[in-house]
Amino acid sequence: MVSVVVPIYNEEELILRFHEAVAGALKGVVDDWEIVYVNDGSTDSSLELLKELQALDPHVVVVELSRNWGHMGAILAGLQTARGRAVVLMDGDFQDPPEVLPELIEAWRDGAEIVVGVRRSRKESRKILAALFPLFYRVLGSLSDYPIPLNAGIFSLMDRKAVDALLAMQEKNRYLPGLRAWIGYRNSIVYYDRQDRAGGDGKLTFVSRIKYAMDAITSFSYKPLRLSFALSGFSGSVAAVLALSMFVAAAPITSAALGIAAAVFFMGSLLLLTLGLLGEYIGRVYDEVRNRPISLISRVHRAEIETATQVELMAMQGGVFPSEPGSYPDRKAIKAA
Repeated sequence: MVSVVVPIYNEEELILRFHEAVAGALKGVVDDWEIVYVNDGSTDSSLELLKELQALDPHVVVVELSRNWGHMGAILAGLQTARGRAVVLMDGDFQDPPEVLPELIEAWRDGAEIVVGVRRSRKESRKILAALFPLFYRVLGSLSDYPIPLNAGIFSLMDRKAVDALLAMQEKNRYLPGLRAWIGYRNSIVYYDRQDRAGGDGKLTFVSRIKYAMDAITSFSYKPLRLSFALSGFSGSVAAVLALSMFVAAAPITSAALGIAAAVFFMGSLLLLTLGLLGEYIGRVYDEVRNRPISLISRVHRAEIETATQVELMAMQGGVFPSEPGSYPDRKAIKAA
């Protein structure tokens, strides 16, 4: 079995179309598969749509979280629920193209235990994010104490042993591409062109992306902490220069006072910077010590009769069963059924 884990948050516009695309990509490639949709506290009709879809298709598993836990919390819940020998992680907004799934599975069959989807290019309607993503990856590449594949997000396939290794980790602030690289195993890369969202607005806020970036840096680098040593040396050098300038300068007293005031504020900003960096690490240590779960599952909706024939399923579901990709009814037809 191959499992596909998809976190969902307010994606009512795309769910049926996305499921049809994923089912079409998997049909004929694997004999047994499941799609695990994790509803991350959606406030629209996403959960109702997923339940209706699960009632029609035994390949669908719906995980309800107790509330909105965020992207990483939803992914972890999906990994805990998935039963496949291989597990694919992908977003449900078509930015990770379903047509790449056969390539990931083929690389796994060829012996890779982790297959990473690396973005060859990306179409991003939000221009600020399009400019910030390359900058983030350059910063992460220069700061990280461990080599992490750049231009790679969650889109990937992992063998069961890799999934079990990730689940064994108890970290609360998770940067999945870094953890995926850290566990090792035989890696392979599949390049793809990341698309823009097929509909609706992006669900990750700018603040949540900043936190995710900080998780990436603080989880795999001590260099920000070591920055305080460099800043202390720089501050000492500036202080020495200012002290010497008092003996040689012939400037008026007002200029000297302004210069000293500027130096005090400058040194204070460096001190606050180092304290802020230290606070980021201490805050993450506090999260680990509390050992709270990063998500809680409320309920899992799964087909009760896994070996039922198609005729039996049609009888159970009033004669409606999407036997072929493209035959999934729209929402009104699902409700009528």
